Amino acid sequence: QVQLVESGGGLVQPGGSLRLSCAASGSIFSINAMGWYRQAPGKQRELVAAITSSGSTNYADSVKGRFTISRDNAKNTINLQMNSLKPEDTAVYYCNADAIPLMPGRITVYNYWGQGTQVTVSS
Repeated sequence: QVQLVESGGGLVQPGGSLRLSCAASGSIFSINAMGWYRQAPGKQRELVAAITSSGSTNYADSVKGRFTISRDNAKNTINLQMNSLKPEDTAVYYCNADAIPLMPGRITVYNYWGQGTQVTVSS
């Protein structure tokens, strides 16, 4: 089994910073792309940032220049450094990964989600 566990969410004032982490664990053969999504109440879930196994990154326009995604392949971990936070960044942030679990004789890519972590930006 493959599990994704997020941490680092919380309450922060506008202009402040938070760093989210996501650790993948379990019977993993390999992990391809990983990323962060977010969803505010009544809103569509959106991709915030993604990173490939080779380090290529992609960001939503709304967070470019403020958020930075990074990856530690040896630890199967990604981080999201969130700076200059705004109230509109308030949402539940979800970790996502495309991974190949350990299955003898089989190579199948599955998509996994973490449980989510709340980020609230408010004065």
